[in-house]
Order: sequence, then C-alpha cells, then structure tokens
Amino acid sequence: MVLPYAAVLFDCDGVLVDSERITNSVLRTMLHELGWFVSESDSLRLFVGRALRDETAVIFAHTGFEVTEEWLEEFRKRRNDALALDLLPIPGAVAAVREIDRSYRGMLACASGADRHKVELQLTKVGLIDVFEGRIFSGMETPRSKPAPDVYLAAAAALGVDPARCAVVEDTPTGVRAGVAAGATVFGYCPPDSPSHNTPQVLLDAGAAHIFTTMDELPSAVSGCL
Repeated sequence: MVLPYAAVLFDCDGVLVDSERITNSVLRTMLHELGWFVSESDSLRLFVGRALRDETAVIFAHTGFEVTEEWLEEFRKRRNDALALDLLPIPGAVAAVREIDRSYRGMLACASGADRHKVELQLTKVGLIDVFEGRIFSGMETPRSKPAPDVYLAAAAALGVDPARCAVVEDTPTGVRAGVAAGATVFGYCPPDSPSHNTPQVLLDAGAAHIFTTMDELPSAVSGCL
C-alpha cells in the first residue's frame, strides 16, 4: 500500500492521553490559592493547548502575582504526582497508534508543547513509550511554543522528512495552527466531550484538513482511506 504521508506526528495531551482535566484541576487549585476562583470551564478555555509559561500575564491580570520559576516548579511537581496516579489513555489511542506504527514502519513522533519529563511520564504510564522512544519532541526545548511550528519542524527534521509530507494529529486550535504553520496536513481530533469544548468548526477554522471524533477512525484516515 502506498501511504499518503511520509510520517505521522502526534500531539500528546488530549490526543494520546486523557490528561487535560487532571492537569487543569491542579492548576485551578493553585490559582484558587492565589485568590483567583476561576471556574473549570473558564480555566480549560484559557489554558488548554497553551504553554503555561506563555500565560503568566493572564495569571498576573487576575491575581497580581508575578509567576516565578519556583511556582512553576511546584505546579509541575503537583501535576506530575496527579498524572502518575490517575492518568489514562484517550480511548482507543493505544490500539490506533500501534496500528499506524505498523503501517508507517516507525515513522512516527510525539511533538508536544509540554516539558519532556511530563511527556515521557505520560507515554510510559499509558504503555506507548516504546513506540515513541527516541522520537519525542518538547516545545519547551524549541525557541517558540505552539502555535509556532517549531516543535513540528524539529520532529520532521529528525525523521528526515519534509514537514509538508507529514500528517499531524491535534486536538486544539493552538496545536492545529502549529501543524498548519509547519506545512503539514492536520487531522483534528474532536470527541463529543472535548474538555476545552472545541467543536469541529473551531478546528476547521484553525486550519484542520480533516476532523475525526473517535480514535478508531484515525488509522484509516492517515492511510488515505477516508
């Protein structure tokens, strides 16, 4: 079978692992401690899909607190403890990734906006570290975070492929824009219970070429069998 792409590049949070509500709950608790009693829905809307280091002005505007590296480290520690305890894979993601890995003969990568420790912790927890080991890319290690394309460009370069010949799998407008800016074809994952309340139209407006709602659709989609 001739595959339509040279490689498939996956986001992590919300695509491979069901982490967004866990991480956001920890963040919301820490924001409450600063006096900002932000609701779950507003917190998800404001922070999901974005690097927290890029959102410090939002926190300052609501709390008057200048976010420090120590505060961010405390957030990461609490977050990692919660993820290690409660994290689950996105339903169907493990089987879908392994099927795609067989078709693409290892031409897969995980390109996340999160820090490397978090990504590796999560992939280990859900049993996917063996698929992506050596091909994990963190937006914290690139000059710019998503929606800039840097992390996807780094992943494509490491695989030795043209980013325009890559499929990117994303679930947020920020991530979709990053994939589009890299020149890739973006598949937008939009389950009915999207934690950030995205809709197919939101992802299409951001530039997604295809929308899918369950992970069992993805192997056929990236194999050109839409």
